[in-house]
Amino acid sequence: MGRGKITFERQNEENPITEPIELSTAALGRILGLWSELHFLDSNTNYQSSKQFPHLGTMRIRMENGERNRTAEFNWSDNKSAWTLVSEYRRVADQAILVFNMNVAREIQPLNAPQLMDEMEMLYTRNGLSDPQQLVPLLKELRTDEHIPLIARNHAERLLKKIEK
Repeated sequence: MGRGKITFERQNEENPITEPIELSTAALGRILGLWSELHFLDSNTNYQSSKQFPHLGTMRIRMENGERNRTAEFNWSDNKSAWTLVSEYRRVADQAILVFNMNVAREIQPLNAPQLMDEMEMLYTRNGLSDPQQLVPLLKELRTDEHIPLIARNHAERLLKKIEK
């Protein structure tokens, strides 16, 4: 249904962080469509390309349905649907981590807000966010949050205008 939890680890911290996450309808539709294209549980396709790119890290996709489950690992794939699915999940994770970091900045590290706004704009420009529309409420709050520097508030205003176009 698009609701769940995301767990990630921050560098130099012992415990992983778990946050609730809710996918937008558009992102959920893209992800479910890609899973359907793959026929993942009914297939035994090896998604690893003949080329190896270990410096990219290992991508792992997994699906469970009752007693049936399957996991596939690859660092590069020529299968467009598998690669797009991994990219979509990366976009979801990047957006969720960015929102988490911005909330931390608002509470206890306000001087990090300008850098995080630069990161948000870079991800937006590169189409690296799952659904920029989900950021609209946050950006509206940021543009008036006097706990963060003025440069970050102004940046939030500019980015909000770009997203709302």
